[in-house]
Amino acid sequence: MPRRRTSSSASSTAPSAAPRNRTPQPVRVRRRSFGDFVKAFLAFVVLLVLVVGVPLALATQIGWPLPDGAPGLDWLQREITVKTFLNILTVVVWFAWAQFTACVLVEVKAALSGVGVPGRVPGSGPSQLLARQLVAALLLVGATAASLTPGLSQLGQSMEGNQKPSVAAAQQTPGIFAQQQEQAAGTASALAEQAGQAAARADGGSAAHGDTKYYRIQPPEGRHHDSLWEIADRHLGDGRRYKEIFELNKDRVQPDGSKLSEASLIRPGWIMEMPGDARGGELVEMPDEAPNVSEQVRQQISDYARTGDHAQGGGGSGAQGGGSGAHGGGDNAQVSLPEQRPAPATPATPASSAGQEHAATPAAADHSFGLPEALLTAPLLAAGLLGALGRRRRQALWQSALGSVGGRRGMEPPTPTGDAQDVQDALLVGADPEGVRLLDRALRGLAAALTAESRPLPVVYAAWMGGNGDLHLQLAQPAGKPPAPWQLGQDQTFWMLARADAERYEDADTAAPYPGLVSLGTMDDSRLLLNLESVPGIVSLGGTEADRTAVFASVAAELATNGWSDRMTITLVGFGEDLTPLAPNRIRHLDGFEDLFETMSAETRQRRGALGAAGHDSVLTGRTGPAQHTRWAPHLVLLATQPSDEDALRLAELAADAGRLGIGYLVGTEGTDLPGAAWEMRITGEGKLLAPLLGLELEAQTLPAAQRRAVVELFTDADPEHGPGGSDGPGGASGTANTPPFLVDISEQGRPAVYARLVGSYEIIGLDAPDDDRSALLHEALALLLLHREGVHPRVLSSALWPRGVTADVRDALLERLRAWLGTDPDGTPRLATDATGRLTLAKSVVSDLDVLRSLYYEATQGRGVGSRQVRGRLLTDALVLVRGPLLADRPEGRYRWLTHEIIDAQLPLLVADTGLALSEFHLEKDRAEKAIEALNAALRTAPADERLWHELLRATHATGDPDRLRALAADLVGRSGARGVPPRTEALLDELLPTWRDGVAAAG
Repeated sequence: MPRRRTSSSASSTAPSAAPRNRTPQPVRVRRRSFGDFVKAFLAFVVLLVLVVGVPLALATQIGWPLPDGAPGLDWLQREITVKTFLNILTVVVWFAWAQFTACVLVEVKAALSGVGVPGRVPGSGPSQLLARQLVAALLLVGATAASLTPGLSQLGQSMEGNQKPSVAAAQQTPGIFAQQQEQAAGTASALAEQAGQAAARADGGSAAHGDTKYYRIQPPEGRHHDSLWEIADRHLGDGRRYKEIFELNKDRVQPDGSKLSEASLIRPGWIMEMPGDARGGELVEMPDEAPNVSEQVRQQISDYARTGDHAQGGGGSGAQGGGSGAHGGGDNAQVSLPEQRPAPATPATPASSAGQEHAATPAAADHSFGLPEALLTAPLLAAGLLGALGRRRRQALWQSALGSVGGRRGMEPPTPTGDAQDVQDALLVGADPEGVRLLDRALRGLAAALTAESRPLPVVYAAWMGGNGDLHLQLAQPAGKPPAPWQLGQDQTFWMLARADAERYEDADTAAPYPGLVSLGTMDDSRLLLNLESVPGIVSLGGTEADRTAVFASVAAELATNGWSDRMTITLVGFGEDLTPLAPNRIRHLDGFEDLFETMSAETRQRRGALGAAGHDSVLTGRTGPAQHTRWAPHLVLLATQPSDEDALRLAELAADAGRLGIGYLVGTEGTDLPGAAWEMRITGEGKLLAPLLGLELEAQTLPAAQRRAVVELFTDADPEHGPGGSDGPGGASGTANTPPFLVDISEQGRPAVYARLVGSYEIIGLDAPDDDRSALLHEALALLLLHREGVHPRVLSSALWPRGVTADVRDALLERLRAWLGTDPDGTPRLATDATGRLTLAKSVVSDLDVLRSLYYEATQGRGVGSRQVRGRLLTDALVLVRGPLLADRPEGRYRWLTHEIIDAQLPLLVADTGLALSEFHLEKDRAEKAIEALNAALRTAPADERLWHELLRATHATGDPDRLRALAADLVGRSGARGVPPRTEALLDELLPTWRDGVAAAG
């Protein structure tokens, strides 16, 4: 989905008008209550007593407990007195004081600098937790809560050598969250237009800088600090326009000699050049018309104005992290943060061309034909759901195969209708299984390479998948040079893997390193995945309840079905009880916060103990080396409703160490501050995911309520115990669920006009050969339609034939050629039609051998063959004759990839096996063992892994009365079993039919 923007020029023409999207408000500064100041004062007193009072009391009241010089040997023979115990106790208190003081210094440094998670003082435990709470309470009245926790835009610090000019950086270097350089190439023209409009409004012939407005960063008032977001909101009418202010001023020398390189780090006294449409009275100053400022400030503004050209040519690899508070004082170290996202590759690279072709798919299609956009634009989520649904349907088929022949649910999954059908089509169109495969292989390959080098996994906060297929990881801190073929990105905190290198990865036998990655949304053609399990605290999500739930449902569904995780636990609280059918082994639902707190408290203690016993610092070190695939799996908690203040504090304390333990928390809020929230996000009614302090503005990935219900319906219908035809559904064991979706008239009068052989080599009878250049496409399109007699959505057809994208005119041209090739029936009815829902359907005169095979088996077991033994035998024999090999045996390499989404590869062998079993039973009723063996051997050629066929073959061979023949068959079966050994049920049957079979195997061995 293309990203919507509000241009600067548009805003300048109507400065007083409200922006089009007013849902994202400027970062609110919650006014601290009297109780907050009381807590801060008490924290100050406690810190003063513990840090200063304790050593003073020890020094004045007890004195120094250690001897003045080295003790002699007679010291060991002295009598132990009360004073000796007091001295020992005093030394312990001194050591405890020193440790606590170190904890306070570490926490203060981390809180003031905001560089990341505080370092751990060895052996501190509760001491550091107490210091953290006291420092947080003290600083809470002087800084925003966000300034006490790391933001995504503050994670990477690049070397000055990595800085690049703005436009060059936008084209060459990947970045994540800052928003100003996504428009680096186009910003210059927009700013020029603004400057021209401002000049036109000024009195004619003004001085070079006389028509430019400036703002001087104000000193803090109480706990409130100025920020670019609030400046943009006051003077530009929209806080999100802070990007324009940043672009105008980045890397320009300020009066104190430092430079603006991050939007969240602005200092009092700095000067900001403002866009031409800035308004706001006395706070927006003109250098030549500023009577309210001193001569010194006026001179500073004039000097700053002369550096304006530097903004266009300076090293612009830095980016903002949103508008957190201004930070007064501090050093002038240059912090260059990553730009917004991975830059698009140049057209010269093959990967870029492929990516552009794929990315053009949604835009190229003229409309979505009623399919839900939420799934069309979520390729990783759709691929996970589609893969899980296929596995569920295959499982149902095998469970069904354990029933008696002709007395169970049948070969066909229920045909979805209504919303469920639209959602299934959207999954087929939107899914990107290749992207999932590359992501999984790339991450596991990275873990394997680091293990080979005896290096730990770095902490990864986020990943971007670019439209060209490149993968970018953002690290919490520099971790050295990545193993080949990974490369360093724009600085030491970015690792990048090109798609071409990712495609060369093979499957690695290692644990999934980052199973907590989950898609949040897109920015232009790049997709963001946040690693929830590594967040140092809680991630909060604000917005309306419906919008929040849509995001939560998307996150839960992707985590439950993704292809880059081995296993995990997803706990849903306050929503999502209906989502458990997606993955009953992964998803669990809790009723309320008390259940959650009890569960997570126990698991947190258990994980801490397990990590300590294993000697690991975090779950990441437990996923490399000899770690088992099932160890250190993440636990992700999704709490949809905001907890009470008391519960929020308990949750914040519980989540303080969660990132190290592999536990992530995503908590919904109703717009108020959430204690302990490390990262704060908000979903708007227009589908934007905003996090100003993190520099995020995404097209959110959601799963709205209607689509969620339809997805769950697909999964529940695939369950043989609960869906249609199951024990809880209508139809019973032999109801309509056993009926194929399309029955063929198998009488002499039902000869079709067009007959396609799909079982075995692909042949078509009744049509002229098409043009050789387009023959492959037409044959593939016809095969897809023949396998889906219920109808195929045009977008499903186009995505199957052109998985990397196609334009609407090419698709429509193929459909016209296909209609012309198939022609019409004698009555003039076209053989390719469109039904009321817009789906493509074939006429009944176009059939395949698979349709005939299904119809013959149905008639033999549930139709005319039930009342006539002779008819049943003839129909089953005719059905088995149709089986000439696997489905589409000679299909060209690289085509028919859509078959991976189908379950026909499981259906056909089961159908053939059922036919062979039924025909064998038919012959054994008359003691025709040789005929039964012939039928079973014919079925085994297509279904060699079906254990039921081997069982019947053993029984039929036993019925011949030839023990040598049975012994040879047993030896053949044992040889086929290989290292896995003979299955238990087969072994039991051999023991019954041939008790000496093991002797023969031993002799052969």
